[in-house]
Amino acid sequence: MDRSARAFWVAAPGHGEIRDVELTPPGPDDVLVRTLTSGVSRGTETLVFRGGVPHSQHAVMRAPFQDGEFPGPVKYGYLNVGVVELGPPHLLGRTVFGLYPHQTRWVVPAGAVTVVPDDVPPARAVLAGTVETAVNALWDAAPLVGDRIAVVGAGMVGCCVAAVLAGFPGVRVELVDVDPARAAIADALGVGFAAPAAAAGECDLVVHASATDAGLARSLELLAVEGEVLELSWYGDRAVTVPLGAGFHSRRLSIRSSQVGMVAPARRGRRGYADRLALALRLLADPRYDALVADAVPFEELPRLLTRLAAGEPFAPCVRVLYG
Repeated sequence: MDRSARAFWVAAPGHGEIRDVELTPPGPDDVLVRTLTSGVSRGTETLVFRGGVPHSQHAVMRAPFQDGEFPGPVKYGYLNVGVVELGPPHLLGRTVFGLYPHQTRWVVPAGAVTVVPDDVPPARAVLAGTVETAVNALWDAAPLVGDRIAVVGAGMVGCCVAAVLAGFPGVRVELVDVDPARAAIADALGVGFAAPAAAAGECDLVVHASATDAGLARSLELLAVEGEVLELSWYGDRAVTVPLGAGFHSRRLSIRSSQVGMVAPARRGRRGYADRLALALRLLADPRYDALVADAVPFEELPRLLTRLAAGEPFAPCVRVLYG
């Protein structure tokens, strides 16, 4: 077999490049996958790109098939959809999702890929890892029928959380963001939209995903008495100011973290990682999610794209990478 492939590497903080790599020959229980498309997880990948992973979190933040070490050189990423070219008969020719970095072809154990359902196109399937994060967050938050919920931060994670919440009966869901252009995405997802100053208060739950001090402060302001902020932002090496004065204690507010690295305790005894990812892929049969993947760039443009994303240029919540 041809063992050559090309991959995107963060060579050093702020500098990305495409490198030639050599594949390990697949064993009898492995698959060789040719990438169709991958997705850039903007928040985490720009943080990795600028070298913002704290030293204490280097081991925790490793992607499943990462090569190299933080801050670089490192090959990082985890939203990859491709076609199995070699492997067990039941997977041969199937479209699969894998937690693999941006690379043209890759070899992993067959158990590390999940078959994409026939009613989910590859362009939408790149969101599987992020919808999985949303599923886990809502297992943690456990929203109830009729809840008043705000999602602060209309990036990739926030939009996926809002999309899942849109299917909950009787809930008021409002996506809150400083960028008025995100209103069109909220409309496509079937949820409300507001600028931070105009957001509806008295929320039972606020999911915070803006990764900003201002977003976290506004999240607390939007809560009803004894409400909870579920914190999905990851700030890397940045210090965060949290306003715990004023009515934080008297109103008995809560802030709780959620992270996809572990299955939420509410489901951990009955669901595993494979179950959670399979559920995320089933949810992606909904075409509303196409609004999140409206932008795409060729693989060779990845170094420039990460520079532009890190500089704050506007793009769709998830930018897809096209191969071949």
